Amino acid sequence: MVLKVAGSNPVIRPKMLFFFPFNFLVVTLSIPALGICYIFFQTNNQKIKNISILVSFVTFVCSLFMWFSFDKFSTNFQFVCSLPWLSFYNINLTLGIDGISLLLIVLTTFLLPLCLLTSQNTIKSDIKLYYILFLLLELLLLLVFSTLDLMFFFIFFETVLIPMFLIIGIWGSRERKIRASFFLSLYTLAGSVLMLLAILYLHNTFGTTNYQYLLLVEISPFSQKLCWLAFFIAFAIKVPMLPFHIWLPEAHVEAPTAGSVLLAGILLKLGSYGLLRFSLPLFPIASIYFKPLVCTMAVVSIVYASLTAIRQTDLKRVIAYASVSHMNCIIIGLFSFTVEGVEGSIIQMLSHGLVSSALFLSIGVLYDRYHTRLIAYYSGLTMVMPLFSVFFLFYSLANIALPGTSSFIGEFLILLGLFSFNRTLAVCALMSMVLGGVYSLWVYNRILFGNLRTTFLKQFKDMTPTEIFIHVPLVFSILVMGIYPTIFTDIFHTSVTELMLPIQYAMEIQNV
Repeated sequence: MVLKVAGSNPVIRPKMLFFFPFNFLVVTLSIPALGICYIFFQTNNQKIKNISILVSFVTFVCSLFMWFSFDKFSTNFQFVCSLPWLSFYNINLTLGIDGISLLLIVLTTFLLPLCLLTSQNTIKSDIKLYYILFLLLELLLLLVFSTLDLMFFFIFFETVLIPMFLIIGIWGSRERKIRASFFLSLYTLAGSVLMLLAILYLHNTFGTTNYQYLLLVEISPFSQKLCWLAFFIAFAIKVPMLPFHIWLPEAHVEAPTAGSVLLAGILLKLGSYGLLRFSLPLFPIASIYFKPLVCTMAVVSIVYASLTAIRQTDLKRVIAYASVSHMNCIIIGLFSFTVEGVEGSIIQMLSHGLVSSALFLSIGVLYDRYHTRLIAYYSGLTMVMPLFSVFFLFYSLANIALPGTSSFIGEFLILLGLFSFNRTLAVCALMSMVLGGVYSLWVYNRILFGNLRTTFLKQFKDMTPTEIFIHVPLVFSILVMGIYPTIFTDIFHTSVTELMLPIQYAMEIQNV
C-alpha cells in the first residue's frame, strides 16, 4: 500500500506477515536457516552429513508444496510477506514469487541434495563448515529469487559470493583455487558497484526501492538508459557474456564437483534472471534501445565460446565454455521481446541447470576415480564403465538439444520467437546447436571409445549405487521437461505475459 505524504516521497507501509504457518515461502526459507543453526552445534561428522542431506531434502519437498499450491492464473506475486528494515526510507524486506521465480527456487532445492550426496565420500576436511556453507548458499539463492526489493536483491546477490568464495578457495582441487576465488569475487563486485549506484539513484528519485512500486512509476528515457547500463554490466558478468567471461572457466576448473554443479546450475542464472526480472520491465525503452548491442554480444559469445570449447584439453573447461554458449542463447531469447522467446529462455535456464549439473557430476565420477580431468588420459572407457557411458551419452545428446530432451524445447521456443522478427539472428543462434554437437560428440568419442590407456589408468570401476541414485532423478527430469513441457510452461505463462506488457507498450509507442 502506498501513502502519499505532502512534500515528501511516498511512504510504503509493509504488510506485517511473519512466520505465518501456511506461507510455504517462509517455511521453505526457514528450513535451511534452522538446519544451519542445528548443525553448528554438532560434532559428529556423519551426523552432520545426514542432517544436511535431510534438511536439503525437506526444503525440496516444501518447495514442491509451494508449487502445488501456486495459482498459475494469477498475475500477482504470491506468498508475499514483508518485514520492516529501514521503514523511514521505504526500504523493507519484501518477499514474494511468481511462476518464473518459483521454478528457479524448485531447481535450487532439487540440485542441493544431489550436491550434498555427491560430497559424502569426497570431502574429508572441515566437514561442518562445508555443509553449513552449502545450506547457507541455498538460503541466499532462495532469497535472491524471492525478494521484491532492489536493495535486498543487491544484498543477497552479493552475499552469495561469500560461501562460493570459501567453497572454491578451501576445497578446490588445484593450486590455482585461490586465484579462481578472487576472479569470481572481483569480477562480480566490479559490476555490482554500478548496479548499486543505479539503485541509489532510483531510491533518491522515487523514494523507495520496492520493485512492485517501481513498476508503476515513469522513468525518463535518459535515466532508463543509464540505469539499464549499470544493471546490464552486473548481470552480463554473471551470465557471463564476452568480454566478461574470464572468471568462469577458472572457477569451474578449481571448484569441487558440488561447487561446479551449483555454479553452473544456479549461479549463472542470476544474470539472466536479473535481466528478465529487473532490466526488461523497469527499463523497457532502454531495453529496446540497447537490443542490437545485446544481441550482437550474445551471438559473438555463442560462436567464440563454442569454438573455444572444441580446443580445450580439460573436461571441466569444455563444459564451462559450453555453459557460456548456452547462457548467451538464453539472453538472445529474452531480447526477442516475444512471449515464445522469453518462455523458451526460461525453459532453457531450467534445462541448462539440469544438463550442465549432470555433466559436471559425470566428470566428478571420473575425477574421483582417476584424479585427472585431462582428456588425453582417457580412452575406451565404454568397455569398463558401461553404465557411465550410457548416462554420459544421454547428457551429451541433451546438451546438443536432441528432440525428447529439455534443451530441445528451450531452443525450439527461442528460435520460434527469433524467427518472428529477425531470421538472420535466428540463423546465428542456430550455431549454438551445430557447434554444440561438435564439442559434445568430440569429447564423448575421445573418452569413451578407442583403446584403453592402461599406461595411465590402472583400476576401473563403474558407477556405484549412490552415483546411480544421484543421476536417475536428473535423467527423469530432463525427459519429463522434454516430453511434456506444458507442466512447466503453464506455471510461468501468465507471469511472462504480465512481465512483457511494459516492453510491448514501449514498442507500440515507438512503432518498433
